[in-house]
Amino acid sequence: MLTQIPMSSEYHSLTNYPPSSRRIIVLNKTDLADKSQTMEWLKYFEQLEYNAYGVNSHNLEHIQKFLNFLQAHIKALKKTGTSTHTNTILLVGVPNVGKSALANSLHQVGRVSATEKGKLKRATVSPLPGETKDISSMKVGSHPNVYVLDTPGILPASIPNDEVYAKLCLTGAIRDCMVEDTDLAQTLMGIVDLSNDFMEWGKHSSSCITNIDSKFTSVTKPNETRQHLTDHTQDHIVNDVRAILFDTISAHKNSLEDMISLSQLVEHQFTMLQDAFGIHEDSKSEAFRKVAVKLLNLFRYGRLGHYSLDSVPLSTLRP
Repeated sequence: MLTQIPMSSEYHSLTNYPPSSRRIIVLNKTDLADKSQTMEWLKYFEQLEYNAYGVNSHNLEHIQKFLNFLQAHIKALKKTGTSTHTNTILLVGVPNVGKSALANSLHQVGRVSATEKGKLKRATVSPLPGETKDISSMKVGSHPNVYVLDTPGILPASIPNDEVYAKLCLTGAIRDCMVEDTDLAQTLMGIVDLSNDFMEWGKHSSSCITNIDSKFTSVTKPNETRQHLTDHTQDHIVNDVRAILFDTISAHKNSLEDMISLSQLVEHQFTMLQDAFGIHEDSKSEAFRKVAVKLLNLFRYGRLGHYSLDSVPLSTLRP
């Protein structure tokens, strides 16, 4: 599962199966989600008697701890006599939740820990969903030997509702071509504007936004020239984006609970962000589309804050 959307990214083929000592729910990409919400989700699954573990596939310290957890779990299963076959871990889930990245990291750390020689295998990793086409096997542990099978992501035959669909699109489980980039990014900005995360970006505010007759004008510092690198994830560009978002949200006087007011703010933010991203297009729609692509990319890499889009159910009982 994806830590930002544990319920929305649930692997539906397993939802009707009861908790089992052989099944572990992995909340991947913990670095992108709200830490307190992640802990609440882990408690939620624990109350439902599921084995659950949160991990960041790109943090080797996290991976080592997770591998230790897996090996201890396998040894416990063997002691109870419930595991007599080759120790194989099958990674299943919806597309783009980081299964291949997790398999690669487990393989890397496992081989190093066992001081085994030989060329490391590597599953294909991509920011786009659906890149894994085949099942691949990697050894991730010794004494006992443990293997992991990386599998292609699978979406359910039907998605429950538009809200779940939007969350899957936002987090990259569904290709962006299935929905307009601008529409998706506007949904994202609505989430950002209504959260409190933007308050942390006040330190990046450089008074680059001036309120004149209820309209905003970008102000460039004297003798300042800006070079816009093609890599929009550069820190100085990200900080400019955060400053613009902080200033525009802070200066907005109308209630953001009103959808018209929120839409006006989002449209204004798209206009202001064109300069931060170095976008200069005659066509407003094309300029907004390019802003949208860059915003979605920053969100998916955690550069716009840490968000948990699924709320923990109030009841520990599954519907």
